[in-house]
Amino acid sequence: MLIKTNTTRAALIALLALGAAAAWPRVANAETVLRIGMTAADIPRTLGQPDQGFEGNRFTGVTMYDALTGWDLSSAEKASVVIPGLATEWKVDDADKTKWVFKLRPGVTFHDGSPFNADAVVWNVEKVLKQDAPQFDASQVGVTASRMPTLVSAKKIDDMTVELTTKEPDSFLPINLTNLFMASPAKWQSFYDKAEGADAKAKAQAAWTAFAKDASGTGPWKMSSFTPRERLELVKNASYWDKARVPKVDKMVLLPMPEANARTAALLSGQVDWVEAPAPDALPELKQRGFKLYANEQPHVWPWQFSRIEGSPWNDIRVRKAANLCIDREGLRDGLLAGLMVPATGTFEPGHPWRGNPSFQIKYDKPAAQKLMQEAGFGPGKKLTVKIQTSASGSGQMLPLPMNEYLQQALAECYFDVQLDVIEWNTLFTNWRRGAKDPSANGSNATNVTYAAMDPFFALVRFLQSGMAPPVSNNWGFINNPKFDELVKKARQTFEPAARDAALAELHAASVDDAAFLYVAHDVGPRAMSPKVTGVIQPKSWFIDFSPISITP
Repeated sequence: MLIKTNTTRAALIALLALGAAAAWPRVANAETVLRIGMTAADIPRTLGQPDQGFEGNRFTGVTMYDALTGWDLSSAEKASVVIPGLATEWKVDDADKTKWVFKLRPGVTFHDGSPFNADAVVWNVEKVLKQDAPQFDASQVGVTASRMPTLVSAKKIDDMTVELTTKEPDSFLPINLTNLFMASPAKWQSFYDKAEGADAKAKAQAAWTAFAKDASGTGPWKMSSFTPRERLELVKNASYWDKARVPKVDKMVLLPMPEANARTAALLSGQVDWVEAPAPDALPELKQRGFKLYANEQPHVWPWQFSRIEGSPWNDIRVRKAANLCIDREGLRDGLLAGLMVPATGTFEPGHPWRGNPSFQIKYDKPAAQKLMQEAGFGPGKKLTVKIQTSASGSGQMLPLPMNEYLQQALAECYFDVQLDVIEWNTLFTNWRRGAKDPSANGSNATNVTYAAMDPFFALVRFLQSGMAPPVSNNWGFINNPKFDELVKKARQTFEPAARDAALAELHAASVDDAAFLYVAHDVGPRAMSPKVTGVIQPKSWFIDFSPISITP
């Protein structure tokens, strides 16, 4: 079918809507159903430790599962902080700061009816840390152990008390534990007992495969129906332990829709009720037609993470600083992204307790950038070739291709020749843990994976500490800066909050002064939804609580 060049965008959306309506079957026979179009290309893993970055945690983590600690998602104004989850309280040992005692919440049961207790906590720690445990699953290690790298073991004290041990004093541990979701040992064991396999390892793998299709956690939502790459249906857990968070809708349907225009079309056609990251140029039409738009600054950064291995063009600090000075972030915000971003001048902006006082001021200053590049030996007749690995979509990636093309054009004016290596989002996320030296980098000397900045480890430590290089965590570029290592140790071993914040501010300022990243944007988590959807609280967080949300049939 030929489309005339003057066809309006509204007509294109309508055509996409017809395609979406045909592709996504409607849900019937449910009292109230909330249908959500995700940015992911596939349903995040459902077995307890999601993939697909934090979009996975948002949709198949904090929905079906709980962790010992969680995030307060009840306010749109206040910063999201760590609160008790399946643990009611915790304390580090005064004499040995590698040991923590966690008191567990009584009366909690898994979706299959089995009890949550200390044995379940130990079992879930060992599923990702103890290689000789029957339930150990290597496929869950990368998305879990790298987010809590100092945790080494768990020990039952009594039914409602566990002791967790770290390999070094680590004041970040309670925050890291928000990523360790509690799956039902009893449900897994039932699958293991029925599994076929040549050995225990094969049986365990078969048990996890079966568990993913019929999952059991303690969360406010329970798995109802699951079709990989197509849809996941969750129903409310009427017996959820926190009565204030029993979901108000009967069913939630999650649909992978990686392309922004297709998501927007599905919303306009009534095929879904809610979409993540709508197409920015469709915002006026959405508003005109009465759809609700939500956005809030998130602890989140859209960056280029530089390779620092031998031979990388980013090893010259003049080049790193030039790239940071060559980007018109306000132009990107006001143009391509229709206001849906906050310009990034670091991982944290002024006013944040971890900001510090960097001497390098990140701003748009093309003449200064060109001067630095000339000092480094580049100019109009000799451009510096850099290769960036990115994705076409994905969790928190915003609009990765148009944004990278914007950077490509901008940096060309500062004597960079930017080449883009575009791969699938989950593959990019996996490559992130393999590092710049791995063949999966495909010769790239920077990677464009967005990162959460909710806690010190996620925001700073996993990128800046030399010991966090792959395969341990996400120091993709193999940064090895003794000053960073010293400041990480200082912050991690400081248990008094104000002093710890001061150490983290010092670390952040040092990273900005080193131009450790190309800092581009902070996401605002844009969402668009039907006016039938009410009760939405858009927190200052990567996550959102679906429990208080209602929808008019």
